[in-house]
Amino acid sequence: MSEPAFRFCDELGPKTILHCHEPAIGLKAILVVDNVAAGPAIGGVRMAPDVTLEECFRLARAMTFKNAAAGLAHGGGKSVIFADPAMEPAAKERLVRAFAAAIGPIEDYIAGPDMGTDEVAMAWVRDEIGRSVGLPREIGGIPLDEIGATGFGLVAAAEVAAGHAGLALDGARVAVQGFGSVGKHAARFFAEKGAILVGASDSRGAIHDPGGLDVAALIALKDEGGHVVDLPAGEKLAGDALIGVDCDIWVPAARPDVIRADNAAELRARLVVQGANIGVTEEAEALLAARGVLSVPDFISNAGGVICAAVEYHEGTEAQAFQTIDEKIRANTAEVLARADRDDILPREAAVDLAGERVRTAMGFRRWKA
Repeated sequence: MSEPAFRFCDELGPKTILHCHEPAIGLKAILVVDNVAAGPAIGGVRMAPDVTLEECFRLARAMTFKNAAAGLAHGGGKSVIFADPAMEPAAKERLVRAFAAAIGPIEDYIAGPDMGTDEVAMAWVRDEIGRSVGLPREIGGIPLDEIGATGFGLVAAAEVAAGHAGLALDGARVAVQGFGSVGKHAARFFAEKGAILVGASDSRGAIHDPGGLDVAALIALKDEGGHVVDLPAGEKLAGDALIGVDCDIWVPAARPDVIRADNAAELRARLVVQGANIGVTEEAEALLAARGVLSVPDFISNAGGVICAAVEYHEGTEAQAFQTIDEKIRANTAEVLARADRDDILPREAAVDLAGERVRTAMGFRRWKA
């Protein structure tokens, strides 16, 4: 292991770090299996040109905590592929298949979809090594991005947290940063609860309408390959400007660290429900809390996707997945917020304590505990 990598090591992990490099087809990737005390690790395959080793470590640990908090029989891991996910489909298939072959020997890692990959990519991984989740229905999967599993769980967490923030979802104004596979479904489920989408963004910019945006029209636009700024209605903004939109609930659902110490003061919301992994830095969460803004930790609120993946892996049904997501996320959100209130700590600290206790208990059942 390289010297910089050691700074991420602690008593929980990581167990395995794999660097993949195949110059002939341009493959450069990293896999981190963080902890497998509860079972084989489940974690998404992220594809982006600017991913980093540090990002992969942080995401893998977030998956360890997410799976432990959700009470799943799985540990945490993550992989990143350094590439543009918008590349020509045949080239993307070659790259994903090569990545799958490279991670094949790491049998305690189960790949799932993440930013830049989808159900089709997971079908390619399964074809190569027989080990992935989030598969198309045609080969027995529960396509978690297609059904909006993560977005569904976000709204369940928001409904529990709203009471702590003095809100009701019916009539709440919502802004979604990252109107993609997570964000668009979150907007849809929020709308079903009576919430009003007042802002949305994607890679091309943001759109804002204090009177409410047409969620169905935005989803149709995205499904056709368009961008939120293509919607005729609403005020067009730079993507980063969405943080300053006046709203009640702000949902980061794209890249890491979009709310940081340097921009947290711009946020004009009472509740943050994190759809993205590591979407808000710990420093920013502390600053928000000092202003009375409640932030639900990422690995509590966005666990719907991995819960769905675990149900699929254990041959459950789509209906069982939705029921399990709702039950687990509501219970965990309530417990984390109750702990935070009881111990006068941030929700992040309460969530880490909860997940850490469960990981360490699982580690105690293993033969090798050191």
